[in-house]
Amino acid sequence: QVQLAESGGGLAQAGGSLRLSCAASGRTFSLYGMGWFRQAPGKERELVAAISWSSGRTNYAESVKGRFTISKDLAQNTLYLQMNTLKPEDTAVYYCAAQTRFRVSQVGATDYDYWGQGTQVTVSS
Repeated sequence: QVQLAESGGGLAQAGGSLRLSCAASGRTFSLYGMGWFRQAPGKERELVAAISWSSGRTNYAESVKGRFTISKDLAQNTLYLQMNTLKPEDTAVYYCAAQTRFRVSQVGATDYDYWGQGTQVTVSS
């Protein structure tokens, strides 16, 4: 199993920045990819960004391209999400997720095997 623990959420003003971290533990040698999802009240969980654990190839939602950056630290088994130029519509609970076997897709929530507990991000206007 893989355990995921997010940190770094909080309150920011529009135009500001936050950095989320996700520490992975357990069977981290089995990681194929990781991603950040978010879920706002009354909405479905959606992919924000994903990264291949070996190649580093990234994938972003259109709504965050140019503002958010996903990155990883292999030595620390940690995933990051740098969020800049935040908007009120970025307000959501953000979840870290891990894939532990190869899948063609990294887009859907069902493509992931393990989830963190989530961290709240609130952006005020």
